[in-house]
Amino acid sequence: MATTKLDDIDRKILTELQADGRMTNVELAKRVGISAPPCLRRVRTLEEAGYIRGYHADVDARELGFEVQVFAMVGLQSQAQADLNAFEGACRGWSLVRECHMLNGEVDFILKCVAPDLSSFQNFLTGELLTTPNVASVKTSLVIRAAKDDPGVPFDVLEDRLSRQA
Repeated sequence: MATTKLDDIDRKILTELQADGRMTNVELAKRVGISAPPCLRRVRTLEEAGYIRGYHADVDARELGFEVQVFAMVGLQSQAQADLNAFEGACRGWSLVRECHMLNGEVDFILKCVAPDLSSFQNFLTGELLTTPNVASVKTSLVIRAAKDDPGVPFDVLEDRLSRQA
């Protein structure tokens, strides 16, 4: 388990940055109970170790004119590694696809897509996704509203698990 390398302070740093990645190092240090210089060293170490992959603004897609969000469940004809890699590469090139996850079971991939309107998504669906080599089927579900969209991981669950192991 990778988290055994992290101590309480590291997990507190990750919890705080996950909630607010824009806070200053001084504020972060104050929240986790250490001084600023070691806090900054720890953040840099967490970044270098890959625990922190980046910092992003949580933009409101609808406020920016992206009114349509769709989940597309994609079935492929072949699941050979080269074919999976080719499909993933195509997904990386499609700007409307914001997330691409390979699944097990009936569906090979689920894609989270955003578009300004339904016709833009339909153009992507019929002109790009359905014409991609190896795509056998696509089922789509239009998002009506999001009830929850929390970033990152639930550190409270991790802390509970670690306390039971101690």
